Amino acid sequence: MWLFALFVAVPIVEIALFIQVGGVLGLWPTLAIVILTALAGTALMRAEGRGAMASLQRSLSEGGDPSGPIAHGAMILVAGVLLLTPGFFTDALGLALLLPPVRAALIRFGAARMAAGLRSGRVVMTTSGGFGAGPGAGPGGPGAYPGNRPGDIIDGDYTPADEATEKPAQPGEADPRSPWRDGGT
Repeated sequence: MWLFALFVAVPIVEIALFIQVGGVLGLWPTLAIVILTALAGTALMRAEGRGAMASLQRSLSEGGDPSGPIAHGAMILVAGVLLLTPGFFTDALGLALLLPPVRAALIRFGAARMAAGLRSGRVVMTTSGGFGAGPGAGPGGPGAYPGNRPGDIIDGDYTPADEATEKPAQPGEADPRSPWRDGGT
């Protein structure tokens, strides 16, 4: 229901602001402002997006938690959409989302709400990974690959290298045991 109210209220606010600003400045200056804010917002979004991407890459290369940079990047994307949407109210929201302190405050607020939801049982977290994904999937979980769980037995044949009948390939030579030798024939 709140989403419906948002879709009705935002256009009404935008129309009211267009009427007010257009009455003071006139039609062409009002349209020029809308176009200029879209262009400036696009440039700011690109710059902030590059910074968020660099932060994400740095976090990943250092083995850190990428959730912060991902959240900032998502908010920058939303800011860009708001800035490209014609209107003064959406431009103000988009510009606010481009400010790092505003994004940090919203991330803290969202994290606090999620933590409260986890404590109350309203939010359920599950893990997933690869084939057999689902709740509890992963190494040793119920969705794990056969052979990955403790106690599983994998049947197979092997030949120790010292008992091999053919001489192993030397570096730069084709392995005589490989099915890929001689074009796969």
